[in-house]
Amino acid sequence: MMKGIILAGGTGSRLLPLTRVTNKHLLPVGKKPMILHCIDRLTESGIKDIMVITGTEHMGHIVGLLGSGNSMGCELSYRVQEKPDGIAGAIRLCESFVGNEDFAVILGDNIFEDSLQDHIERFRNRDSKIECSLLFKKVSDPHRFGVGKFEGNKLVQLLEKPKNPPSDLACVGFYLYSSNAFQKLSDLIPSDRGELEVTDLNQWYVTRGVAAYSELEGWWTDAGTHDSYQLANRLCEDL
Repeated sequence: MMKGIILAGGTGSRLLPLTRVTNKHLLPVGKKPMILHCIDRLTESGIKDIMVITGTEHMGHIVGLLGSGNSMGCELSYRVQEKPDGIAGAIRLCESFVGNEDFAVILGDNIFEDSLQDHIERFRNRDSKIECSLLFKKVSDPHRFGVGKFEGNKLVQLLEKPKNPPSDLACVGFYLYSSNAFQKLSDLIPSDRGELEVTDLNQWYVTRGVAAYSELEGWWTDAGTHDSYQLANRLCEDL
């Protein structure tokens, strides 16, 4: 059974002063706290065993809101990311939780209009050589994100926040992996900013030709800046 991981750490510095006394993933987006949008997207796709990764400062608040997950139809586990060493560093904490299962990773400040179920089902029924699947969405500001470079229909490279993006397709914060991801995670070298970059992990799959990808049809936004947070709330008025 596929496992789920929600990354809800970080300082939320780009949302100050809103995040001075709370985790950004507890801020309201539409009619519910931000993190509940992520839980809904996983549980509606049949992923019921979920680990939440967060920092030391607000772990109590996260657990206080979510509890065991029973009221949301899932079973929640928690891990603390004491060292802010990036998205890939947070994923690496989940090796014993994942075991030999496939797993989905969703960034806790990413909000999706559409269900992710079709994307997840394609990965479950994938060709045996595929070990990773990525989602892309056309954006007006690709320099803010990891961006895909394509040759025809083939994904050939991922670039993290490029000054001159090769396309307008941003790699959104939802990733699907086989359990062998942890073999590569153990070999990653920190970037210049001292973090283990998820783009480096994803590029490893792309280079080996074992990464699938698809493009989102509905809207998507992160909610990590004041502008994108306001946009997320407008988009989620009816969700």
